[in-house]
Amino acid sequence: MRWRGRTRSGNVEDRRGVSPRGLAVGGGVGGLVLVVLFLLMGGDPGQLTTLQENTETPLSPEAGAPVNPAEEELKEFVSVVLKDTEDVWHEQFRARGATYVEPHLVLFTGEVSSACGFAGAAMGPFYCPGDSKVYLDLSFFDDLHRRFGAPGDFAQAYVVAHEVGHHVQNLLGTSGRMEEMRGRVSEQEYNRLSIRMELQADFLAGVWAHHAQAAKQILEAGDIEEALNAATAIGDDRLQKEATGRVTPDSFTHGTSAQRLRWFRKGFETGDMTLGDTFATDVL
Repeated sequence: MRWRGRTRSGNVEDRRGVSPRGLAVGGGVGGLVLVVLFLLMGGDPGQLTTLQENTETPLSPEAGAPVNPAEEELKEFVSVVLKDTEDVWHEQFRARGATYVEPHLVLFTGEVSSACGFAGAAMGPFYCPGDSKVYLDLSFFDDLHRRFGAPGDFAQAYVVAHEVGHHVQNLLGTSGRMEEMRGRVSEQEYNRLSIRMELQADFLAGVWAHHAQAAKQILEAGDIEEALNAATAIGDDRLQKEATGRVTPDSFTHGTSAQRLRWFRKGFETGDMTLGDTFATDVL
């Protein structure tokens, strides 16, 4: 991906080297364990608003945190990708007669407190609609490469664009409509709705890539393959198979590898955000 020397976003909050003073759910190690287990079992960060006040826990810096040159380069990369998403979505919202409100992206190390609650790096990147922020521990990119077998800078850009896709859904009211369904439908039905939500975010990531390429020629040979490989690597079916040796479709919350690949590809090939209503189609 061609990103070096290009404009960075000013909406990156660097919280690396700081840690929350307090723990949600009563505090202490027990509270941390409960929250991490909840998230690892597929819990939605939005549900944690019932467990923690909708405020951020004060942060205290860790003295003498070393600077990692590789991470500094990743920070610059993420800032450029975020700026690209801002440019694309400003244009797309203007075309719809609407205004795009830029999200912030929070870089953290190990653990973080958000308006959606307390979270550890093990849950991976996430978007919190409560504060309109994307949260990312840069070590996830190493996991993406080594654990999931999805290397490459455009695979990393896809991850950022997917989370920003959730922000777009929040601005369009989709997140709010999803939240209204919580408790009104069965767990299995809510999981099916969650899959549609995630696949739409994949589609929106593809829309971003389409327009970023058209405007800035950001792609190099193999980049789209990197993104498709990442979408395939983190499908529910593949992750469950690797973790447990079996696949349980009723517990899926993000979609299969094939579904994630299909919707990203559709967004990239069409560039038309009106074609991504995953909630209205019978076939995902």
